[in-house]
Amino acid sequence: MKKLAKNTVLCLQPVPQTIVSCRDKEGRNNALVVGFTANVSLDPVMVMVGIVPTRYSHHMVKETGSFVINLPKKNFMKEYDYLGSRSGRDEDKFAALNLQWTDATYVNAPILTDCPVSIECSVVESTQPGSHELFIGKVEAVHVDEEYLDEKGNILWSKMDLL
Repeated sequence: MKKLAKNTVLCLQPVPQTIVSCRDKEGRNNALVVGFTANVSLDPVMVMVGIVPTRYSHHMVKETGSFVINLPKKNFMKEYDYLGSRSGRDEDKFAALNLQWTDATYVNAPILTDCPVSIECSVVESTQPGSHELFIGKVEAVHVDEEYLDEKGNILWSKMDLL
């Protein structure tokens, strides 16, 4: 006997817990919680983030063509909740949370230094198949805290206490 789900929203689980950071043309930083992220290509390495066009960060990524995916640890939950419930349209979330950040190496966006993994991306394509615009980004660099790398540079995912 087949079973059919009645609620098909977010039918693919688990959803990665990510924070996307970006910057507008005037140099203002913003960050938002993004539930739609995925690997999309191995060669070249590319990932995807989905952002609703009404979100404040959407125009930033669209204009600058860059973003950073930050993977937070569980001890960053307060900041994660705040970033997911407030709009940069209304306040400077970086100042409100005193977020620690540094400039990305290859793209025009901030890296959240309290996150153990940050992935710099340049937008190569976008499409809007439904509620979210999907930004496909070429991975320019992956920054990982040293304690989570082995001697060959492999990421030790099991050592991280990610959200």
